[in-house]
Amino acid sequence: MAMWIQAQQLQGEALHQMQALYGQHFPIEVRHYLAQWIESQLWDSVELDNPAEEAKAKRLLDNLVAELQRKAQLQGGEDGFLLKIKLGHYASQLKSTYDRCPLELVRCIKHILHSEQRLVQEATNVSTEGAMDSLSQRHQQINQAFEELRLATQETENELRKLQHSQEYFIIQYQENLRIQAQLSSLSSLPPAERTQRETTLQSKRATVEAWLTREATTLQKYRLDLSEQHQKTLGLLRKQQTLILDEELIQWKRRQQLAGNGGPHEGGLDVLQSWCEKLADLIWQNRQQIRRCEHLTQQLPLPGPMEELLSKLNSDITDVISALVTSTFIIEKQPPQVLKTQTKFAATVRLLVGGKLNVHMNPPQVKAVIVSEQQAKALLKNESTHSESSGEILNNNCVMEYHQATGTLSAHFRNMSLKRIKRSDRRGAESVTEEKFTVLFESQFSVGGNELVFHVKTLSLPVVVIVHGSQDNNATATVLWDNAFAEPGRVPFVVPDKVLWPQLCEALDMKYKAEMHSGRGLSEDNLVFLAQKAFTNSSNNPEDYRTMTISWAQFNRESLPGRNFTFWQWFDGVVELMKKHLKPHWNDGAILGFVNKQQAQDMLMSKPNGTFLLRFSDSEIGGITIAWVAENPNKSGERLVWNLLPYTTKDFSIRSLADRISDLNHLLFLYPDRPKDEVFAKYYTPPLCMYQQYCSHQHITVFFLYSMVNAVNTFLFLNVCLCSCSVRNDTMLDADGDFDLEDTMDVARHVEELLRRPMANQWSSQQS
Repeated sequence: MAMWIQAQQLQGEALHQMQALYGQHFPIEVRHYLAQWIESQLWDSVELDNPAEEAKAKRLLDNLVAELQRKAQLQGGEDGFLLKIKLGHYASQLKSTYDRCPLELVRCIKHILHSEQRLVQEATNVSTEGAMDSLSQRHQQINQAFEELRLATQETENELRKLQHSQEYFIIQYQENLRIQAQLSSLSSLPPAERTQRETTLQSKRATVEAWLTREATTLQKYRLDLSEQHQKTLGLLRKQQTLILDEELIQWKRRQQLAGNGGPHEGGLDVLQSWCEKLADLIWQNRQQIRRCEHLTQQLPLPGPMEELLSKLNSDITDVISALVTSTFIIEKQPPQVLKTQTKFAATVRLLVGGKLNVHMNPPQVKAVIVSEQQAKALLKNESTHSESSGEILNNNCVMEYHQATGTLSAHFRNMSLKRIKRSDRRGAESVTEEKFTVLFESQFSVGGNELVFHVKTLSLPVVVIVHGSQDNNATATVLWDNAFAEPGRVPFVVPDKVLWPQLCEALDMKYKAEMHSGRGLSEDNLVFLAQKAFTNSSNNPEDYRTMTISWAQFNRESLPGRNFTFWQWFDGVVELMKKHLKPHWNDGAILGFVNKQQAQDMLMSKPNGTFLLRFSDSEIGGITIAWVAENPNKSGERLVWNLLPYTTKDFSIRSLADRISDLNHLLFLYPDRPKDEVFAKYYTPPLCMYQQYCSHQHITVFFLYSMVNAVNTFLFLNVCLCSCSVRNDTMLDADGDFDLEDTMDVARHVEELLRRPMANQWSSQQS
């Protein structure tokens, strides 16, 4: 009773929601007068989906009715007379409504109690926790709508049973009237006196029956019209709920799935969507069956009026609703790769969200996959093409849908597909093969209700770009990223805007970068300003200016950056690949500034002590990172300069890690702004034993002290080069931008190492022999 006391304190919308829980299915007066008894019963102990629990539910119903009757008998006096009658009426009403389906009573009361508890908790927490999360609120609304639909469907079922019983009694009385008429016809053979007496009696009886039939026919017609109106209202609610789930929730899930291709959060919530779609399918099917039963009753006893047309329209409308549900819930759970290389195995999974509820698995359908072009996809969606033309050949492209009892899912897992060949269309203008989009079409056919309805379902994958060589992967990924980021729901395949606002692209790049780094450290505002300055020729110094600027697809990945032979995306993707393969821990540690140009690096380092260095991405090379550091100018006392090494690439880090290379360079002391380098990088240094193993080969073994000796030579030569190069700016050790090229120095070091290795290796060999 404590909960009911709190529920009565609700105000505003919460009070309205609480009152809406009650109605003819369960009067609020019953809740009020039996509050303590209701809250003391173990409603949650009844398993609603277990038919064996019906006996337990029946006992609860009987006890509820008995408690109501007892409460009614206790009412006395003039004031209690009306309440006594009302409670007695409610006892009879509940007994009549739920006697054949006691589990529905338990379901109803459980829903009421849980809803009250939620409303009370929300009202209690509103001052401390604020309003509920919008997602949670939306889910609550959907669940509440389902409960309303369930109750409406139960009500029409009860009304349909009453109509059936009334009609059956009407037919019995109609047969009685025919019998009376037959008796009247047979009176001619009787003597006049007896015939007159019996004729009078039979005619009186016939008049009474015909009068009743006339009244009952009108009543039956009204019942039928009322029932059709109720079905019309329920159909409207079903459409509204289906629109909410399919056109909002499912579309949002598909959008999240598409953004996951750019590194967005993994799409979740499919099981919740399936549960909603299954509830929809169940309710739609129940209402459709009720409408068909109404049609059968109308055919069984035709009466004047528009019923046949009304029911035919209802049947057609609700069939359209379930058709839309089935065709929309044939979805791709696991998308094929969006950059698809020929002659390479790939996988995909399709799922029918309502398959289990409609028992489709009783005759498992087969799913076929074909690859189609953008133009073919447009024709399919416009229904201009009735058969699936293909733009290529996919091996292992047929799969049977399987029902998984544990999860209740009906799906087809394509595990070993391979694109054998592709037929490309004529390209437009500057479009390259890596800008051409295809899609994988999955289609199937199945029937439900004993072949009562046959469905031909199709679904298209996200756009895929077909490549034949790994060198095309970079540009293909750009096409996919742009499409995933900027595609609009319900678009014509596969239209995307040619220009987008710069902040929109920033969001896509940040999502991609975070995903590849597997961390929350994405691109900062300064990083994005750096990228904007790289993307736009006329760079601005005011970050606010970029917020209103637009960037085109051509600027993104068709036109080369000024003075370079690569595009903006190619440069950015090179950075991502380098970081992902070799430098991810250092980025996540905050050791790499990365998005800093040469002038910015100089300004930052000149205010720091000698030996301070930073790591920035190369402007001139794809997938390169360089070290900039500040040191004294040996040719001019008191002058300091910022030096830049030629960039390291994936090839360099495949030989020796960044941390070890920084460890080798003894003149590097502090990572910008002031962190000792060993504090940052020591945990990534290669242990001595591993260094020894790194210099082992099949024929020669280099011991650790030899490595140390060579390393000392490297450092010595490097420092000499630094000192010498200060006086000659066009020294061969400098690149075109004044960067050091250590290759010549390192060649000398390697030559020394090789000279030292041979006798040591020979001596080792002779000792062994």
